[in-house]
Amino acid sequence: MKPSEFILASSSPRRKFLLSEMGINFNIVVSDVIENDNPRLNPEKLVLDNALLKAKTVSKKFKEALVLGSDTTILFKGKIYSKPKDFNEASNMLMEFSSNWHEVYTCIALIWHNGCFQEHAIDKARVKFKELDFDTIKRYHKIVYPLDKSGGYGIQEEKDMIVEKIEGSIDTIMGLPKNILSSILNKNKYNFSI
Repeated sequence: MKPSEFILASSSPRRKFLLSEMGINFNIVVSDVIENDNPRLNPEKLVLDNALLKAKTVSKKFKEALVLGSDTTILFKGKIYSKPKDFNEASNMLMEFSSNWHEVYTCIALIWHNGCFQEHAIDKARVKFKELDFDTIKRYHKIVYPLDKSGGYGIQEEKDMIVEKIEGSIDTIMGLPKNILSSILNKNKYNFSI
């Protein structure tokens, strides 16, 4: 017995793009949960809780499907940075990151309700920003919409404007570590190729 379909429990265009790049045939069912963005939580616990919450919520409605929930957050100087509430907060976040390293955590959670299957994985990457000023940040936010992205930036768009170095997987920073997902699917012989 195998899952009937693969569902992405997210409206993120970046996760949709990465899954498509993997050649996976999937459907999207957006989870309507309220994410926890408590800035005092451990980042690994925060992304795990949110990824599981998204996957479980959709999996209850689509019990025969393999459901993927994912969550990404940023840790900088011991503080969590989730999605900014407005452009002012997004600009301030980038200014804080200026000339510094920060860590990006992403968790993927897979649940197949009727198959009694649940697995998750957490990956971490590091990003160092260039020295920024508010003029550069303003220009960047005219090109890249920041309010749907943890930390107020997207690594896949105009990164040369703000990023100096990356350590780890760019997919993890984008919100979906493809190699880890592929490894879980292969290990369990789940094939959803187009």
